[in-house]
Amino acid sequence: MTARGLGQPRRDRLFGLKQSLIWVALLLVGCTSPTPEAEAIDPSSAPSSTDTPPTATASGTMGFDPLAQAPATVAANPDAPADASVQAVTVLEGLEHPWGMAWLPDGTLLITERPGRVRRVRDGVLDPEPLAGVAPVLAERQGGMLDIALHPQFEDNRWVYLAYAHGTAEANRLRVARARLEDQGFTDWTVIFETNRDKPQGQHFGSRLLWLPDDTLLVAVGDGGNPPLRLDGELIRHQAQNRQTHLGAIVRLNDDGTIPADNPFVNTAETDPALWSYGHRNIQALALDAATGQVWSTEHGSRGGDELNLLRAGENYGWPLVTYSEEYSGGPISDAVSRPGLADPILYWTPAIAPSGLAVYRGDRYPQWQGQLFAGGLVAQAVLRLELDDQGQLVSEARIPIGQRVRDVRQGPDGLIYVLTDAPNGRLVRLEPNP
Repeated sequence: MTARGLGQPRRDRLFGLKQSLIWVALLLVGCTSPTPEAEAIDPSSAPSSTDTPPTATASGTMGFDPLAQAPATVAANPDAPADASVQAVTVLEGLEHPWGMAWLPDGTLLITERPGRVRRVRDGVLDPEPLAGVAPVLAERQGGMLDIALHPQFEDNRWVYLAYAHGTAEANRLRVARARLEDQGFTDWTVIFETNRDKPQGQHFGSRLLWLPDDTLLVAVGDGGNPPLRLDGELIRHQAQNRQTHLGAIVRLNDDGTIPADNPFVNTAETDPALWSYGHRNIQALALDAATGQVWSTEHGSRGGDELNLLRAGENYGWPLVTYSEEYSGGPISDAVSRPGLADPILYWTPAIAPSGLAVYRGDRYPQWQGQLFAGGLVAQAVLRLELDDQGQLVSEARIPIGQRVRDVRQGPDGLIYVLTDAPNGRLVRLEPNP
């Protein structure tokens, strides 16, 4: 199977049946999953008996066909052929739901664990004790200690940046703190950013961190959660279109948490000046292409409709006004997949891969993969290798099986690709070229 353009008759006929079968299968998996995270297999993300029913459209709920209205976006294949050129080698295990990783200049690796810890790996060996000085986190469902990133001038200032959930199950926010790394742990823990609205329950924190070449920091924030969760009298996901809130947006900050003077909405009325882009559902992967300066993301859909996006400052990415997703309870979320003035995804996945972790390869250990994207999948339990041309069209795709839910994907300082798996006994995996 290969990726296909939209509107193909065969895909039109199979779309409804395939969605229904996949959703039934995912519900069965989710009911037995021990993991409180991950769109599409998390029982806490599935609809409850109090969910708002799907909204009927002029064409009727069951008659809605998003492919008939599709723009020039390509449907990626979650069952792409396996890539036999590499093997997944376990470096270490014993991590409890690891979430993010960052390498120090001396080769030491820092790994966050969602229950609220930061672990250190030296020479391939996991330190038995976590680093001291970490603030308490809200380890609730999808919340906890999340992403980690080093300041671009870490060797001079020792600043480490961490994203985490804070508050209670009834009222919580995403925070970003920075702290200085010392031999035994962190000092000078300082919160530099906090989302500007409380939200209920432990869904959709987003939380990826990414430094831009100008040393400003992007922070991805989730939309707050699925129906029936509400805020200000409407489904909370509509906060992604509210430019006065951080929910469902990417914010851009200076390294001390202040607002850059050239943010796209600094001088826009009724808009929070921290916003860099908006209309996002739940981004759990951000990656910078060091060669081109392009910023890429993968984003969770609801029932299908996961997205690969090329991000640009000031853009509205459409959620939930336009989407390839359906409600978990069935039926359309929107009557359109594209509208003028809203940014279209480059690719989408249906059925869902539940994307988390993304890398643009710019090393020398896999010369044939130069510039290709590597997207992790929680449901896919694999890394999806994507080759795009200069116009952003999909040239080839392949699947690298990992065998556990993939939470993060990074290029290491040795030029190899590393993967974190989200499990009670999570692993650090290295992709090594086959001889």
